Amino acid sequence: MNIVILDGYTLNPGDLTWEGLQAIGQTVIYERSSPGQVLERARDAEILLTNKVELTRAQIERLPRLKYIGVLATGTNIVDLQSARQRGIPVTNVPGYGTSSVAQTTIALLLELTQNVGLHAQTVRESQWVRSPDWSYWQRPLIELHGLTMGIVGFGHIGQAVGKLASAFGMKVIAFNPRPKPGPATIQFVSLESLLQQSDIVSLHCPLTPETSQMINAQTLSFMKPGAFLLNTSRGQLIEEQALAEALNSGRLAGAGLDVLSQEPPTAQNPLLTAKNCVITPHLAWATRAARMRLLNIAIYNIRAFLSGKPENVVN
Repeated sequence: MNIVILDGYTLNPGDLTWEGLQAIGQTVIYERSSPGQVLERARDAEILLTNKVELTRAQIERLPRLKYIGVLATGTNIVDLQSARQRGIPVTNVPGYGTSSVAQTTIALLLELTQNVGLHAQTVRESQWVRSPDWSYWQRPLIELHGLTMGIVGFGHIGQAVGKLASAFGMKVIAFNPRPKPGPATIQFVSLESLLQQSDIVSLHCPLTPETSQMINAQTLSFMKPGAFLLNTSRGQLIEEQALAEALNSGRLAGAGLDVLSQEPPTAQNPLLTAKNCVITPHLAWATRAARMRLLNIAIYNIRAFLSGKPENVVN
């Protein structure tokens, strides 16, 4: 089997091993691939793995040896699933590998917004404490989480993990599922509008679908409590970014913690890059070594399951 990885660097910048894949077949690993390089690099691939490199209908139709596509992530919007299905090519993803890591990052963003640890540590490095006339100071309000309400939009595995962490801080947890399904009896499920109205912190954990695209917009932001916080560690396209920037700059929202943006890397003109009290990290919630190792192991498992005639985690 000829295996080609189009963009292996993000998953494995050198701290993991590809040996598990290499044991399956001849493996060619490219750190990054531009759209114009895909056809040439994937020409002989029977098994093609991609993280964020898009595979279009035109490309899939021009790869006659291709038998399997593996997405090295959970989201699969980068692959034309219908085209692959029409050719009988299964497309698999890797669900559940980063639940704990993404939940951890969600809370880290919240703590930075409410406790401002990074900000105040930087002031100490800049000798502001050395020069201070007082033994203690803080440059932004410090907010206790106990007793606040966390509203979780999307209560799948990650949303539930975030809910458990929020509960450990003494927060009340409510939830909304864009696609209703049974949830824990201890969690109160409400409408999106009601969740936005009740929550001191709103945390997004939805897949990107036509229904969820820009679900946070000028109208839904107007439902939120003045002084509330917004967190997003799922998909940047869930948010209408100009509307969020305006809500932050006007002071209507107290802050936002974002690990994702609508375009990645963003352009310099993205309004959230200069918005007030907006903490942005470069889509790293998934990227702990433990999570990346699980991702790679599941991707290998998916390939072996396919080769055994019993494919798993097929999304098309």
